[in-house]
Amino acid sequence: MPIDTGESTGNPWTVLTSTTKYENAWMEVIEHKVLTPKGLPGIYGVMHPRSLATGVVPVHDDGTITLVGQYRFPLKQYSWEIPEGGGRKDVDPQISAARELKEEAGLSARFWMPLGTLHLSNCLTDEVAHTFVAWGLEEGEAAPDDTEVLALRRVPFAEVMDMVMAGAITDAMAVASLLRLRVLAAEGALPDDLARLIRL
Repeated sequence: MPIDTGESTGNPWTVLTSTTKYENAWMEVIEHKVLTPKGLPGIYGVMHPRSLATGVVPVHDDGTITLVGQYRFPLKQYSWEIPEGGGRKDVDPQISAARELKEEAGLSARFWMPLGTLHLSNCLTDEVAHTFVAWGLEEGEAAPDDTEVLALRRVPFAEVMDMVMAGAITDAMAVASLLRLRVLAAEGALPDDLARLIRL
């Protein structure tokens, strides 16, 4: 049930003009001249990705999770994550997630379940992410993009959760997806064949 705060849920901003300040194949940066909710003139810059973000928690038959490690250029640091990537907005996000799972981890899955829809850094960007859990995995060859140098680790689910709680995993899609999966497991809300694999 939604939480009623007694406040208006309408849009308090007035957009006067919108101008593209930068764009490339992956994103567009738009500057909006606005009147703020207080009626004052201002600007609001929004980064608009051209793709949907996707992520998938791959659960192996032994209960381990495949994590992907890579250096994240904007953060200037190494990051351990679930397999993630982007997909066209006119394509089913699960199809894009399956492609990324194959490309990054060399895995394909027989069974899929949505974990949720996320808004990432919603004060700066309108990026939307769709995440899933996948099981019934089959292993093959990974084929990462030319811009990716990836490491793969298979880690028991309980240890992955320890990494999340210790701050060793900070990627928003990974943290949100793993925590949601843990809650669903604790509540007995997972399919039986998946629940047997998740050791809390």
